[in-house]
Formats: sequence, C-alpha cells, structure tokens
Amino acid sequence: MAVLQKMSSGASRRFGDERGMALLVALMAILLVMALGTALALGASVESTITRNFLNSSGALYAADAGLERAVGDLKAITDWNAVLSGAASSAFADGAPAGTRALPDGRLINLAEVVSLANCRQVTPCTSAAMDASTADRPWGSNNPRWQPFAWGPLSRLLQPDDVEPPFYVVVMVGDDPSENDGDPFVDGAAPCPPAEAGACNPGTDRLAVRAEAFGPFGAHAVLELTIARGGAGEGPPDHDDGGDRADVRILSWRELR
Repeated sequence: MAVLQKMSSGASRRFGDERGMALLVALMAILLVMALGTALALGASVESTITRNFLNSSGALYAADAGLERAVGDLKAITDWNAVLSGAASSAFADGAPAGTRALPDGRLINLAEVVSLANCRQVTPCTSAAMDASTADRPWGSNNPRWQPFAWGPLSRLLQPDDVEPPFYVVVMVGDDPSENDGDPFVDGAAPCPPAEAGACNPGTDRLAVRAEAFGPFGAHAVLELTIARGGAGEGPPDHDDGGDRADVRILSWRELR
C-alpha cells in the first residue's frame, strides 16, 4: 500500500508539473508580435503601392490632357485637315521620327509604331486595311473607322516651363477622321458642311476630327483620352454654309477617357 501511494504521488507531480509553461507562453507571444508586425509592414507596403499607382495614374491622365491641349492648338493653325489625315502635316511637338522605341524615365521602353497599331487594330504588328475596317465593339464604323496617324509625340517635359519639375511621362497624340462621316474614306475630310435640315443627305463629319492622346508613365501608368473637335461656328455640330461661322475657330464636341 505504501508503494502504491508513493507511485501515485510521483505520477501526480509529473502530470501537474508546470515547469516550461512560461517558455511556451513567451514563444507564443513572440510569434503573435511577429505576425502583427508582418501584417503592419504588409499593410503599409500595400498602402504605399496604392498611393503610388493612384498618383501615377492621375499624372498620366493629366499628361494626356496636356497633349490634347497642345494638339488642338496646332490643329487650329492647319487650314487643310486632309494633310493631317494623310500624315503629311504634324505638330512641331515631336522628339524625332514617328517610329522606333522611346525610353521612359523608369527604363521601360515603348514603340511608337506599336502604339499606333494597337489603336488602329488592337495588335502590335502593322495593321492591314481589312483589320482597320473591321467592325468591333470599340470601332463599329467599318470603313469609316478612324485610321490613327501620329500627330504629336514626346516627353511631357517639353510642354512645360524649363524651371518646372520634370514629369516622368511620355505623350503620343494621334489624329483620325471623325467616324460620323459617311464617305468611307478615312483619309479625306468630308467635302461640304452639313445643313441641319439635310443631315441624311450630306456628310455630317465634315470639318470634324477625332483626336486621341496616350500617356505612358512609371510602373505601367497609362491613360488614353479621345476628343472630337469641329472647325467653325459656336453651336453643336458644324456650321451650315450661311451661318458665318469662323472656320479658324476650333471647338471641342466631346471628351472621353478610355479604360
């Protein structure tokens, strides 16, 4: 009986022994603190990335808008928009030939010819006429689809004052025939303005151009804006033959951001 009592007492001490619990609790506390620290670090990193991407996206949008403003000013001074549609006339805002690669400040490269091809037929290789005339969700006008021609291109810094902070964006502005035309020739502006009472019997796209600006920035920032502009008059749509509209004036009919 004494032996059983002794064994029972020893087993009780072994099963109820709490030595080492403090170490286990300390390890669990360390692991919890490490997990919280990692979560806080990841959260701060994500917030920083979100803020950076938002600033770059906003900057790209403003850069594209600045490119459009410059292009509209230059188009106002060009009397023959057919020369623009054929690629014979372009803006003085250019950093070389309208082809080849350009390096962005973060080291990324863009190819100007690929930018134009992607706008015309959603592929980086040169577009065929059939591909550019195809009716798609974003280009549903068939033979009246704009055939984008490079008009202005270069670093945004060239549009700013020399003492301004140099922005890390590159801008490409393209011009195409307004898709509301009905002549099936994207290289020629309409022959005559359209009187309001004869909208179905003439060319409603006369004296109108589509303008597209794309801005590229760091960390893949990219913004695309499109305008429709018209020459002459102050109301909606091109002026008729007798309204006395000033053909030297250019007004914006529509503005949209593409996503």
